[in-house]
Amino acid sequence: MARRREEYVGPWLPEPLLTSPDVAEDAELADSLSTAMLLVLETLTPTQRAVFLLHDVFDVGYEELAEAVGKTEAAVRQIAHRARAHVAERRPRGATSRADTRVALEAFQTALETGDLQRLVDVPAPDVVMLGDGGGIKQALPRPIPGADKVGRLLSAGLPTVVGVMTGELVRVNGWPALLVRLDGKVDSVMTMLVEEGLVSGIYTVRNPEKLSWILEVAEVSR
Repeated sequence: MARRREEYVGPWLPEPLLTSPDVAEDAELADSLSTAMLLVLETLTPTQRAVFLLHDVFDVGYEELAEAVGKTEAAVRQIAHRARAHVAERRPRGATSRADTRVALEAFQTALETGDLQRLVDVPAPDVVMLGDGGGIKQALPRPIPGADKVGRLLSAGLPTVVGVMTGELVRVNGWPALLVRLDGKVDSVMTMLVEEGLVSGIYTVRNPEKLSWILEVAEVSR
């Protein structure tokens, strides 16, 4: 992970997957696929991440996991315990809901299509973080933008560098509501949000075309 982060240009965000309504109905699976949760999982070591996902999300037994990762069952149980504690410490703490997320995205969709982004200034939580992933291919935020003041100023500034007609479509990405943004009819980006207690605490935009190549095709995700 460290090597990938060193080589990657700008903030890294997980690849958005267009998912069916069935994924959203599986709350545990959808939560594990959300952008906010995937960012937390990226802070685990590869072995911790594999053990956590396979055991806690996909219900793979410790004996099978031990054979898969080449460790004793006792060692795998310890890895799972540490991974679980690590995730619990960093995962979103406020109550989240798909309804609140959809409302926030609808507000952004309206503001995007009317060009009036000023109305969004009061939406972010005080500790909001805004991330943009262009992968060094498309223009995006070069670094995370923390705090409501900075995010508010960025949003109120609008989109001065964008030339063309921008439209938004509400879709399901990684089991959660998301906004598929098109520029002059072509896919430009995918925006997801973390909404806690009615306030937006995370805004995540993927513009890297390599991560958007399959965004119009529904991904088969199940457990």
